[in-house]
Amino acid sequence: MDVSNGALNSLALTLADGRGATGAVLGVVGVLLVLMLIGAFWLGKRRHDQELPPPRPEEQPVPPEHRTHVEERDVHGDDDFPADGQRLLPYELGDHGNDPLHRDDDKRHD
Repeated sequence: MDVSNGALNSLALTLADGRGATGAVLGVVGVLLVLMLIGAFWLGKRRHDQELPPPRPEEQPVPPEHRTHVEERDVHGDDDFPADGQRLLPYELGDHGNDPLHRDDDKRHD
């Protein structure tokens, strides 16, 4: 009695049937997808293990004793609030706020 021939015929009949072929193909694709995900996780874990560890507290850079930069406040336009404390209405503002701000040391090229 040849058992392998019967198993082969059974597989051939399963794949020849439309529903069986789809199920077999989807099963193979599912197994391959799971193997790919496991492989990607394994590769990511290996790369993570090869990275340098974070620096210890004594390896951290020492901050300087003096300030290394000076923060300047933005220079706003020449227009101030009215001296009498009245508000400016939108039509009184004119075209203010749309022009670029120039510092005194900037050279204007007009």
